[in-house]
Amino acid sequence: MLDWIFALTSVLLVSALSLIGIIFIWVTEAKLKKIFTYLVSFAVGGLLGDVFLHLMPEMIETGFETQTALVLIGGILVSFAVERFLQWRHCHVPTSKEHPHSFAYMNLFGDSIHNLIDGLIIGGSYLVSIPLGVATTIAIIFHEIPQELGDFSVLIYGGIHKKKALMFNFLTALTAIAGVVIALALGSLVGNATILLVPFAAGNFIYIAGSDLIPELRKDEPEPKKSALQLIALVLGIVPMVLLLMLE
Repeated sequence: MLDWIFALTSVLLVSALSLIGIIFIWVTEAKLKKIFTYLVSFAVGGLLGDVFLHLMPEMIETGFETQTALVLIGGILVSFAVERFLQWRHCHVPTSKEHPHSFAYMNLFGDSIHNLIDGLIIGGSYLVSIPLGVATTIAIIFHEIPQELGDFSVLIYGGIHKKKALMFNFLTALTAIAGVVIALALGSLVGNATILLVPFAAGNFIYIAGSDLIPELRKDEPEPKKSALQLIALVLGIVPMVLLLMLE
């Protein structure tokens, strides 16, 4: 019962981050762009820290077999499929409130699938242990902040009004709750569910960090000061994962 309480509380907290676009009302996009790179760096540290300090040790402890490796690869492939097949963007009609681009709605669909997977990962982590669940939730929060800002920007660019974009973003975030319920129910029905969900989570996080976030950091021209700050932010993202080891 305790794992249900912690998991549902965690997923509600993660879902609430979808409303972070509210800051667009008061903060200019230029200022957001300046801090965005450091938020992304912090997220990379959190994700990699969770993979190598929490998820990997759990996989090794339960036995890292061929099945484990295949599920980990599957986590990477599912993330790739979600990104490539559900984020389709192509339209020749100028964007406007009367004609939102189709990619904005496809982004919502893709985001719903992504959040469902986040819910599965959170639920599966809490089935293993509460400390692992907390660590994984924190890692997801780290990458959700820049992701939700990006998703909100996509909707605005696609011609959707700010208030409606906030509502849509929040509704898609609620699919994470369904993911948690499925994972916890699956864990009750199938004893080895966590053996599959933990490597799947690791594969998902590795793909997000390596394919989505790190390339974002390399888009700008390399500047020694900016690069150093990015590295510091990345290391700071790892620190909470190290501290959480003390709770286990």
